[in-house]
Amino acid sequence: MSTSKMIVLKSSDGETFEVEESVALESQTIKHMIEDDCADSSIPLPNVTSKILAKVIEYCKRHVEAAAKTDDKVSEEDLKNFDAEFVKVDQGTLFDLILAANYLNIKSLLDLTCQTVADMIKGKTPEEIRKTFNIKNDFTPEEEEEVRRENAWAFE
Repeated sequence: MSTSKMIVLKSSDGETFEVEESVALESQTIKHMIEDDCADSSIPLPNVTSKILAKVIEYCKRHVEAAAKTDDKVSEEDLKNFDAEFVKVDQGTLFDLILAANYLNIKSLLDLTCQTVADMIKGKTPEEIRKTFNIKNDFTPEEEEEVRRENAWAFE
């Protein structure tokens, strides 16, 4: 694979990453920049730090490699395991990955990270969700009761 075209990505904190074009094209945002000839020497990504960009590249590389393999059953299982391990990060990193996946328009990564947050919420009471995500309850008891009445169907 050393003959493939390389793309240079530049993070918000100035770090550069040289990646194969096939990996960079996992991002629709980068794909459009390349197609529109906006990618001269490097592609600046002002909304993505080097820490998060490195994780995104790791994810994209693994998915490109898996797509290239012919043994579907093994690679699909490996990919599921990789994805499960990939999202075992602290909340701050997870939320930064969501923002990066959204900005870079990488649907599979956005779906994976958002599903992870959804799983963290599933089956929890509002109080448990607030505790999990350090959210302050700024509703008065009256406001909270009104919301419960208006959305009674959700509490059934």
